[in-house]
Amino acid sequence: MSEKTKGSVKKFLRSAGMIMALLLLSFLGGFLFGKFLTTLEVSDDLQLFGMLGLFLLWLYLSMFLHTAAHEWGHYIFGRITGYRFASYRLGSFILIRLDGKLQIKRFSLAGTDGQCLMDPPDMKDGQVPYVLYNLGGSIVNLLLGLAAVIPACLLHDTGILTPLLWAFAIVGFAFALLNGIPMKVGMVNNDGHNALSLGKSPAALRSFWIQMKGNVLTGKGVRIKDMPAEWFVMPEEEELQNTMTAVLAVLACNRKMDEGKLTEADSMMEKLLSGKNAVLELHRRLLYCDRIFCLLHHDRPEEAATLYDKKQQKFMKSMKQFPSVLRTEYTIAILWKQDSAKAAEVLERFEKCEKIYPYPVEFESERELIDLAAEKAVSDSCTSSQNMV
Repeated sequence: MSEKTKGSVKKFLRSAGMIMALLLLSFLGGFLFGKFLTTLEVSDDLQLFGMLGLFLLWLYLSMFLHTAAHEWGHYIFGRITGYRFASYRLGSFILIRLDGKLQIKRFSLAGTDGQCLMDPPDMKDGQVPYVLYNLGGSIVNLLLGLAAVIPACLLHDTGILTPLLWAFAIVGFAFALLNGIPMKVGMVNNDGHNALSLGKSPAALRSFWIQMKGNVLTGKGVRIKDMPAEWFVMPEEEELQNTMTAVLAVLACNRKMDEGKLTEADSMMEKLLSGKNAVLELHRRLLYCDRIFCLLHHDRPEEAATLYDKKQQKFMKSMKQFPSVLRTEYTIAILWKQDSAKAAEVLERFEKCEKIYPYPVEFESERELIDLAAEKAVSDSCTSSQNMV
């Protein structure tokens, strides 16, 4: 059996196992709801809907609690293995260390409900601990699920508490499975997939370390163009097949954008986006934003239009508070649509987001690019007026 075939079989088995596990958990959830109704002796439809609402509310609360616990799991096991706190996000609220102080800001990332980022220990002989940090969230979800199962088993026929404990346990087991078994979830990879990717090559592990260290430096006010240049060398073609290593290619493009080397950045992005690689969909869509900016800056609106399709527009709407998305929206309005009112509205949103965004230095970079777009709009307008005369 070839390596490609073995990989396909493993992928199929993981997917099949996940589907069976989720079906089993769904069956148990339905059984518990029935048990929940039986325990409360529901007598009419109105009461039935009321109890259904209560049960769904508890499930939602359980998911919220397990999300919070999952991210703390990353923190706990990260600390155990030598990591230091950098930021903790739940929903769109993020607790982050800026200038040595903890601050609460607003930030969201498509495809994620939370995130705990940490400052990793120095690499030694090309190694850094990564398994426990990446799987810590799933471990905590699993432990909390088991902790709920014990009293649920001991409390027989004691009313509402038993089915609620079981529901909390099932949500925990579902979180552990969805995050622990390697897979892609939406536009990002889950924790299990990340851990698996890191174990495949020293280059992937180095990329992981650079990403974590880069995030810490960004929090300290260091722009990506001022970080060590050797961190952002474009990986070889073979290394781009690993999801974790492919991020370095994205960061290399980001660095060129921050340096204002738009021609080089566009060339790198065009090659990366047209090749076969493991770049995440989230990063791919953000690169589309950067390419649209470059293409419009270089008077190539027809090519920009091919990237700005309905799927890209939907993505940008979901990331409407992200700095590079706002900058791209502004550029589309001022250079392509020539809609000064829309450009002013986007610029107003940009300035509002800047006040609550956790990484001010990123807005510094994006403002420079916005200024470039504004200057070009004025230049184009002057050229057009001269031609009319």
